[in-house]
Amino acid sequence: MAEVGVLCRKELKDLSRSRAIAMLLVFLSAVILLSVLVAAADYRVKLAEYTAYADALKAAGGSPTPPPNLFPLQMLRAGIEYLEIVGGLFAVILGYGLVAKEKGSNTLQLLFTRPLGRHAFAGGKILATVIVWLVVVVALFAVIALAVLLAGRAQLGGQDFLRLAIAAAHTWVYFIMWSLLALTLASLTRQPASGLVLALVLWLVIVLVIPQIGDTMDPDNQIPGGFFASLQIDRTNEKALLTHFASYETGRDFVEQTSATKQYERAVFAYLGVKSQYNQMPLGAVWDATSHNSLWLLGTSVFTVAAAFLSTTRETLLRKLP
Repeated sequence: MAEVGVLCRKELKDLSRSRAIAMLLVFLSAVILLSVLVAAADYRVKLAEYTAYADALKAAGGSPTPPPNLFPLQMLRAGIEYLEIVGGLFAVILGYGLVAKEKGSNTLQLLFTRPLGRHAFAGGKILATVIVWLVVVVALFAVIALAVLLAGRAQLGGQDFLRLAIAAAHTWVYFIMWSLLALTLASLTRQPASGLVLALVLWLVIVLVIPQIGDTMDPDNQIPGGFFASLQIDRTNEKALLTHFASYETGRDFVEQTSATKQYERAVFAYLGVKSQYNQMPLGAVWDATSHNSLWLLGTSVFTVAAAFLSTTRETLLRKLP
């Protein structure tokens, strides 16, 4: 464990000095903050319209209903999409760099002249990855919460902060998965650049291609505002109609389920109430409805941890180029 701790501290020091990583993370923070600011501006307009309506109704002796679809956490939809797409890409780059910089600077031979345990090198890299993404995700969601509070002029309760914490935990697991996948591929290939290409191909397929196929197969996404809404079909009748196409819907859902990004999105959107059917639903009920998404994402992350641990060894890293 002492060896793992020393290697982890070395990695954290290297990452803290990396300008490229710092620039990537600043860019990600700026993009997410901008998305929250744009959503907050729209939220303020809608809230002002509702406040004016409520004041007028109260003045007339009426009792206004709660504002429909004006829940502050819903403004995080675009920010979460940036996290799953751009954040996943940055996580791949970080994981690739953990191996590429060692091979590029020829420090691997020097490191392995030390009496390291078989998996100490991998353990240090994995632990550093876990710590780095924990710090980054905490910072990102602190910025997100402040943006919602200040820019959105929203009031967040204890449940809202708990939902943000759950979304942050999912994001942390998601980033770790991508970084360790890239680390594994960079370790297994003779040249780290080949591992990066493979990781980027997987990122493209899992993050963009598979979800796009699933969305295209969904008839409700083919018309702005929704296919069923355009026909003035309510939610109950929509479900009744879909029972006649159960096999098709099962196949479409299976396609989406193969994407870890879609699992992440479904779980986080549910906890934040971005999807209207989960809005203001108790957390226990949200867990019952989306636990398979969270567990699938966690299982994928655990798999990448094991793969990185087993593949990042002296034998794989010190192979000579042909």
